[in-house]
Amino acid sequence: MLFLIALVIGALSAFAFQPVGWWPLMILAIAALCELVLRAGSLRQALLIGWGFGLGQFLIGLNWIATAFTFQAAMPAWLGWVAVLLLSLYLAVYPMIAAGLAWRFGKANRLALVLALAGSWAVTEWLRATMFTGFAWNPLGVTLVDTAWRTSSVIVGTYGLSAFVVLLGGAAWLATRRNWWSSAGILVPLAACWAAFFPIYIPAANSLEARRNVRIIQPNIGQQDKWRPGYDEIASRALDQLTIKGPPVTRLIFWPEAAVTEPLEDGRWAARKIAEDERLRATRAMGPGDVLLTGGLSLTSSDGQAVDGATNSIYVFQPLGQIVGRYDKAHLVPYGEYLPMRPLLSAIGLSRLAPGDIDFANGPGPKTIKLPGNWGKAGLQLCYEIIFSGQVVDRNNRPDFIFNPSNDAWFGRWGPPQHLAQARLRAAEEGLPIIRSTPTGISALINPVGGLIGSIPWKQAGIIDGVLPPPLPPTLFARLGNIIPLTLGMLLLIAAIALDSRARYRRI
Repeated sequence: MLFLIALVIGALSAFAFQPVGWWPLMILAIAALCELVLRAGSLRQALLIGWGFGLGQFLIGLNWIATAFTFQAAMPAWLGWVAVLLLSLYLAVYPMIAAGLAWRFGKANRLALVLALAGSWAVTEWLRATMFTGFAWNPLGVTLVDTAWRTSSVIVGTYGLSAFVVLLGGAAWLATRRNWWSSAGILVPLAACWAAFFPIYIPAANSLEARRNVRIIQPNIGQQDKWRPGYDEIASRALDQLTIKGPPVTRLIFWPEAAVTEPLEDGRWAARKIAEDERLRATRAMGPGDVLLTGGLSLTSSDGQAVDGATNSIYVFQPLGQIVGRYDKAHLVPYGEYLPMRPLLSAIGLSRLAPGDIDFANGPGPKTIKLPGNWGKAGLQLCYEIIFSGQVVDRNNRPDFIFNPSNDAWFGRWGPPQHLAQARLRAAEEGLPIIRSTPTGISALINPVGGLIGSIPWKQAGIIDGVLPPPLPPTLFARLGNIIPLTLGMLLLIAAIALDSRARYRRI
């Protein structure tokens, strides 16, 4: 019975994430989870409660994954919901571990239960982002992206912010239990923490000076059309028209992921001229002094004849197709950009969601490219790479901004706003502006404290003309990364163990 209640509460908690965004719902859900864990009669039951909570939350929150299966013909669309279920069954293991630790160290002391749940949640979210290539989507902290609590991420990062969500929920639960001093013991330090961060970084966002003109393009090209034979010229004209719209101004221009569907570089001797023509076509709308950053593909060939590899890349162009730099995506999407265990899975009829029989190759990781002229340095992260807290910037060569082109046209109504919310947290953590360009939305210009300067709604064509704000000085999180939230998580666990031991000693 407790498992079913946890499943329902977890499902309801998913509405705290975007696009619904009822963030107080997550606080209430965590409060209810604390009560359920307290009532568990055994470690096994506590683990099932945590697993049920996570299962409900992921089943609802990740419904957008099923939409991706409707854009390909190789597999039935209903298989998308099987994929959501299987993924959720695995991801729910991490809340399960957190609930088990909370029960183990919180049976004798309610405050210890809250501290153990908060600390273990931060650590297990980091593990979820790390294990088996990682899937960091929808950490609890992202529910606070539209609140003033977002500024706390400059110190504690996203996983520390998730611990704050659990602490807030735990404080609410303790208050309902009339544990006033324990509740205050959580809320007072949290309020002091927020008060310390808020005035430092929010005024900085209001005093940013304009430096560079930018144009962000959203052509509203749906996934059902993107790879259709002959559609590439239609898409190219749409991108060109949006690029040249308005008075001529020298700009940084941003196009989405895979905006150019034909290879921009090709290692085959016979196809190199075709790739050169594609580069000229991609840059024909640029004016003198413009710089274009766009998603594109490259093909490699070791013998100059057969294709033996491919990359999903970001290209930096000057006019006339001149390549200034290239970034190859490092954190590839399983089943989207490569098929794990290809010989086995292809034999039973499974395939990649994106068209093509050649898997993409991994790039080396976060990269900073010096742009020509006075445009500064660009950090590059492709699509869902931006969701990995602490892994989006080359620490040895800090950029002035991050460009995050994406193809969210796969992911229905729920995926794009969730993706944008996570990008906003990366901006706040790193103190860097972020530019997002997607085919169907949501494209955005994000300031270095995670606020939206401009955005284009889902399924609308449009442009964002603006000025790129300068970066803030490196935040503490930008300097130390996930050492901070992991240390916070471990300290909370140690405090819980100490309280639990003290309560047990008093009972002896």
